[in-house]
Amino acid sequence: MVGNSPRIEDLSNNNFGGPLPANLVMNLKSMMNGEDGQNKSLYMTQSPSSRAWSYENSVTVRMKGLEIQLVKILTIFTTIDLSNNSFHGDIPGVIGHLKSLIGLNLSHNKFAGSIPLTLGNLTNLEWLDLSSNKLSGKIPRKLGDLTFLGYLNLSKNQLTDRIPQDQQLSTFSNDSFNENPGLCGTPLSKACPSDAQPPSPSSSSIFDHEGHENWFKQKAVWIGYASGIVIGISIAYIAFETRRPKWLMQGVRMLERRAAEWMEKPKRKAIKFFRK
Repeated sequence: MVGNSPRIEDLSNNNFGGPLPANLVMNLKSMMNGEDGQNKSLYMTQSPSSRAWSYENSVTVRMKGLEIQLVKILTIFTTIDLSNNSFHGDIPGVIGHLKSLIGLNLSHNKFAGSIPLTLGNLTNLEWLDLSSNKLSGKIPRKLGDLTFLGYLNLSKNQLTDRIPQDQQLSTFSNDSFNENPGLCGTPLSKACPSDAQPPSPSSSSIFDHEGHENWFKQKAVWIGYASGIVIGISIAYIAFETRRPKWLMQGVRMLERRAAEWMEKPKRKAIKFFRK
């Protein structure tokens, strides 16, 4: 923690545990109202060219996944690093009131519950690291409204559902979301259940369908032939019994010959006509 009105709060790599006190966050007044350095302290100097106030002492902070040593720290540089502790419970939603916050690192703790929607109010946030916790639920779409967000790490949690593709969130790579078994969708290779396409009909199913259709057609043909034979036999019987004219007898004999030729084809049983 630097100065009387802290702009950098670094409590990383300790053994702090328990829930993160909300009143600790609420005491960071300078991060809430975005003071511009009007209350100048002894450790601050003013640059002649830019007239911006900076801290003379140096500090090493972890930002965007890297440890960086800052020699002169601008008063507008506001960051919180609570990484590598044992904080648990929910992330306090009051963090969303720290409007001037540029960096937030809560990684490698035991935070659970969902990502607070209020983090979407941190419109100046440039990097956010919530990795290696036990966070669950969906990724808030409001994080996509953080237009300055250039680094995001939500990996190694228990987040679920589809990764929002809104605005800023769609620009991050697989590394920002991996090792969340319940997450799906771009940029992860795991597709969401709703994205699954219905299976296309296989060649075997098409063949079966066509086979059934051909079988019905053949069956209809066989029924037609059988019906014709029965009718022919009936006419023949009536003709022989009633002594009809020769033209009728010739027609019956022709029908009998055609029926006999058809029945002589392979796999067909022969039918014999008997006369009295």
